[in-house]
Amino acid sequence: MAQLPPDDVETKRRLPEILAARRKLRQRAREPLVPHVGPVDGEQAAGAGKSGTLRAAIFGVNDGLVSNAALIMGFAGAAQERGVILLAGISGLLAGAFSMGAGEYISMRVQRELLERMLHLEAHELASDQDAEREELAEIYRRKGMSPALADEIATELMRDPKVALDTHAREELGIDPDEGLGSPWGASIWSFLTFSVGALIPLAPFLVASGKAGALTSAGVTALALLIVGGATSKLTGRTLVRSALRMFAIGMGAALVTYGVGVLFGVSVVG
Repeated sequence: MAQLPPDDVETKRRLPEILAARRKLRQRAREPLVPHVGPVDGEQAAGAGKSGTLRAAIFGVNDGLVSNAALIMGFAGAAQERGVILLAGISGLLAGAFSMGAGEYISMRVQRELLERMLHLEAHELASDQDAEREELAEIYRRKGMSPALADEIATELMRDPKVALDTHAREELGIDPDEGLGSPWGASIWSFLTFSVGALIPLAPFLVASGKAGALTSAGVTALALLIVGGATSKLTGRTLVRSALRMFAIGMGAALVTYGVGVLFGVSVVG
């Protein structure tokens, strides 16, 4: 039997711990779901959100809106000149976009490398001890309620093709989708950077042509509208009601902007020169 490199030996030793942690996170993330009667609004999009790119895009535009609106409103509340507010807004846009892009890339890269290592170990186990892996797969199907004979038959059939065997073990044992579940670090990073920039530009744009209270009110208005639109759009993905999703994002974003505006009014200083 081929010997594993030291790093793979350590990862294999910790594999039960990693899988247990993944299962606990999934259990905490949602209540047990069973088939139930209810309205159906078209077919579900296959693979929607699996890669992390869609998640990064949604978080990006939302974070851009909220963080830059809060930053700009703080400076507006402090009665700063338009040039100062523009400098703060542009700095917030660039700093946030690069931070989001880099953070998403690192996060997705580490996640992908971990999942690839798990797949690598599973492939090694399949090649080293097919009988044990076949029995492991049959046991999974028995736990799902299949009869022992049927579980053994299905496991035996799936193990005939090495590619099918690895794909099945990845999905059933590790909970990994080898096709779409690994995610794209560059895709998540680029989408996060671009959508954050778009979101952050919205509250900043009015100050390109206006200043003072007019600029602040216009910025607050377009930000509020954008928050409602983005919040409503997420309802198409989450299945929540449009009004609830829109108002939730509106309340969070405008609440943050209102707080920083108040802080700016309270601690603001006059611009000299």
